[in-house]
Amino acid sequence: MMLQALRSTRLITTDRLMMIPPGRENLPDLIRLKADERVFAWMLHGVRSPERTREELEDDIDFWAVRGYGTWCVFERATGDFLGICGLMERPDGRGVALRYALWPECRGKGYAREAARAALAFGHAAGLKRIIAVARYTNHASRAVMTDIGMTACADYTHKGEAMLVFESLG
Repeated sequence: MMLQALRSTRLITTDRLMMIPPGRENLPDLIRLKADERVFAWMLHGVRSPERTREELEDDIDFWAVRGYGTWCVFERATGDFLGICGLMERPDGRGVALRYALWPECRGKGYAREAARAALAFGHAAGLKRIIAVARYTNHASRAVMTDIGMTACADYTHKGEAMLVFESLG
């Protein structure tokens, strides 16, 4: 009961979306999402096995408990459909707290990523995060457009495994 109350205080609703910190009940949706190359081939470390997804879910739950922010499961309010994930996580390369999002390809062009990312960014700044970054491949124009549209600005670049990467930041 207490865990449910804690999770609900971190729930975000927007006009079209409901964003809920992940729980074990979300594992089947997360396994499908993170195993899909159309979605996770773009993400750091690529597609995940079911075992790795289970480990990441446990990490996400723990991260929320320690930090008070993290990754949300994103649902369409009107239908209850699972659309993907969006949230704030420490980057493993030490660059800082990063905004990340991964939604089903069927969601593209509907503004869901912008809506979720904008809400996550606002939550992070309200939680006291002064600087939030986001990283995209130079060739990922859609993700770069999302970052720009929600007010993030390009601040650095680097190469990762032969790919040109852009770093965006939001200063709250």
